[in-house]
Amino acid sequence: MTGTVYLVGAGPGDPDLLTVKAHRLLQCCDALVYDSLVPSEVLNLVPDSCERHFVGKRRGHHSVPQPSTNSVLVALGQRHQTVVRLKGGDPFLFGRGGEEAAHLVSHGIAVEVVPGVTAGIAAPAYSGIPVTHRRAGSSVTFVTGHEEIDKRRPSVNWRALAKASDGLVIYMGLHNLPRIAEELMAGGLDGDTPVAVVQQGTVAGQRCLKAPLREVAAATRTEKFASPSIVVVGDVVNHQVEACAPEPAAVTMPIPF
Repeated sequence: MTGTVYLVGAGPGDPDLLTVKAHRLLQCCDALVYDSLVPSEVLNLVPDSCERHFVGKRRGHHSVPQPSTNSVLVALGQRHQTVVRLKGGDPFLFGRGGEEAAHLVSHGIAVEVVPGVTAGIAAPAYSGIPVTHRRAGSSVTFVTGHEEIDKRRPSVNWRALAKASDGLVIYMGLHNLPRIAEELMAGGLDGDTPVAVVQQGTVAGQRCLKAPLREVAAATRTEKFASPSIVVVGDVVNHQVEACAPEPAAVTMPIPF
């Protein structure tokens, strides 16, 4: 009898944003496979008897190649009843959850997805920025700004995206922000378009920078912004209401390597 691998979204960092189901599974899992952007306060929920495997990835570096992670998940699913594959944010949004689910199913392992709160919504919200607004944005595009690790991933056509929706939420885009801004302006987006960059969203160290599109890359360098950061592009940034923003959690995310 094989067990079940649960692809669980850990949320953006604040442990209070874990779903009830994610919290329950973490407390009873037999094995845990987890990514980089999961704070220790969440990892501490698992039993002492739980078998743990770290498979985190960061820009320009793979601590564990994806095929190896897939193999680990299959092996654990074959010998444990409850396996949690814990991913920052939501497992099906830039988290390779779809790839892992397909691989597990092809090897006869039961899979269940537990959605999580994604940083692209939570980080702006914790800074008081709505990603849509009736007066500023009825559409929003979620896009990755990180295209270096997997060259097989189709390149993002930033010029086409410039006017494809009312706003953009860019994950992992800080490193490539100078080129992204240039391409968006080349695609027709006004250089005065407001941009917000939220670093360490929902946890200790959260901060928010706002600048026009043409200046935002230079501003992030001046202010020494670092990953993980979410970039929001569009008029919704002007509708920030800081008074309604939740207080970031007093936990610290793992330091990027």
